[in-house]
Amino acid sequence: MTETVSLQVVVDAGSPALLAGFWSVALGYRLDDPPPGFQTWEEALRASGLPEERWDDASAIVPLHGPGPRIFFQKVPEHKQVKNRLHLDVGVGRGISDPQQRWERVMQHVERLIGAGAAVVQERTGDWGERWMVMTDPEGNEFCVQ
Repeated sequence: MTETVSLQVVVDAGSPALLAGFWSVALGYRLDDPPPGFQTWEEALRASGLPEERWDDASAIVPLHGPGPRIFFQKVPEHKQVKNRLHLDVGVGRGISDPQQRWERVMQHVERLIGAGAAVVQERTGDWGERWMVMTDPEGNEFCVQ
């Protein structure tokens, strides 16, 4: 018998709420629901007795619809110091056969992400002519848009 395995991606963050908001835009996700019995996260956190200064200790996002991993952001005291060992690829142009249309779709998303706090690192081209944009999120984590 095969067990069901779920995947959650965990990201260390200085501000989990900031990164949850950014990555919601980048991936088309939404903030995860509060625990059962609560309408909002503020209501749940207040009821938990957690001091307000700790309300940004964690946040999570989930897909709007369809499959995809939950992404959990946890507060850590240290800042990012080196290149990521793992990064996310945001595929907005996949499935578009015309290279010009695909690149236009990529660049539209890049502009949206710049508006949400991302920065462009560089444009890259692969051996097969594919193009992608290397970017960083508001805390400096590298990712690609293709």
